[in-house]
Amino acid sequence: MSDRSPSGHPVAAWLTDMDGVLVHEERAIPGASEFLEALKASGLAYLVLTNNSIYTPRDLRARLLASGIDVPEELIWTSALATAQFLHDQRPGGSAYVVGEAGLTTALHEIGYTMTEREPDYVVLGETRTYSFEAITRAIRLVDGGARFIATNPDVTGPSPQGSLPATGSVAALITAATGRSPYYVGKPNPLMMRSALNRIEAHSESAVMVGDRMDTDVISGLEAGLRTALVLTGSTRATQVEAFPYRPTRVVDSIADLVGAVTGDDDF
Repeated sequence: MSDRSPSGHPVAAWLTDMDGVLVHEERAIPGASEFLEALKASGLAYLVLTNNSIYTPRDLRARLLASGIDVPEELIWTSALATAQFLHDQRPGGSAYVVGEAGLTTALHEIGYTMTEREPDYVVLGETRTYSFEAITRAIRLVDGGARFIATNPDVTGPSPQGSLPATGSVAALITAATGRSPYYVGKPNPLMMRSALNRIEAHSESAVMVGDRMDTDVISGLEAGLRTALVLTGSTRATQVEAFPYRPTRVVDSIADLVGAVTGDDDF
């Protein structure tokens, strides 16, 4: 464990990443359930975040329950939801051509967006397990035709039991290469994802902590949004890699189990 000095403001809210922090390949990481139970008992505000735009919060709650972790669906915040909120704030009642799954299309429908291939305001790219060459071609032509290009997150690969899969960032790079237009990414490491999550639970950055397993997404987005950050070593970033980054988390711990005391008040964050 390593620390930087705390900010002095009592912690009133927690944001935590999902994959690599609470679960790994759909198995609960030891201490995850205890951490969440401590949060529930404390009465502190919290939200579980994920850059995955495939699933709806209801789907993700079911997947977490299968791992023995219980998180209410209203406390799950995805890059799809953040993207939908961003588009609603930018252009209420707009239209979009969407490449993605139910998590993204449902979020856009719920904020009043229309899905269309005819002169959409936006091309919105999310994650899917079945990227279609036809859909990507259509996206390229629409972006060439003037549609604004949005992507839920910049992750270039995603995990699967068989190994890495191409993810949103990889397909976005293909569209950018074909059109010369880069997307606006809403999900981590964009601090907008953190800000929208804080607004969701009516929390303030100066009294909130972001827990994640990646220095290049979770920690930097939390840092840039003004939160304290905790890096767990159960996911992507290894302990030997931390010092290579030009920024540091507030705290580095072996796993989420080491943060239970910070929630219960036995450990001052």
